[in-house]
Amino acid sequence: MSSNRHGAVQPDATSREIYDAGMLVRREVLGDAHVDRANAAKDEFTDDFQDMITRIAWGGIWTRPGLSRQMRSAVTITAMVAHGHWEELAMHIRAALRNGLDRDEIKEILLQTAIYCGVPSANTAFKTAQNVFADLDSAPTPPN
Repeated sequence: MSSNRHGAVQPDATSREIYDAGMLVRREVLGDAHVDRANAAKDEFTDDFQDMITRIAWGGIWTRPGLSRQMRSAVTITAMVAHGHWEELAMHIRAALRNGLDRDEIKEILLQTAIYCGVPSANTAFKTAQNVFADLDSAPTPPN
């Protein structure tokens, strides 16, 4: 078995190492701007939640080597559609593009959700994706 089979959550990993690995992946997947906004919005009430998702979701799950980031994005998009988390879906569509999925692959994922999550949910998901793509297409191109 690989010594890295658990990603950042190795038997001797410290909580800080797991957090740092999670923050690295979180920034790579969601982008610095998103993570910086989330961190800037933290307060005493939400600090523990932000810490938890960084350590557990990003450090504990997203660092694992068992699935590619593209596959993790596909699974996450499906879960967002299944549960009707439309703002999170928009965020994870952007993340999926950053992780290497293209618009046609995202369309195929959403078509699949129509069968397994329901047509009304997929309808909203397609509208959400359209809005994300329109926002991305209208954003100014940064200079080189």
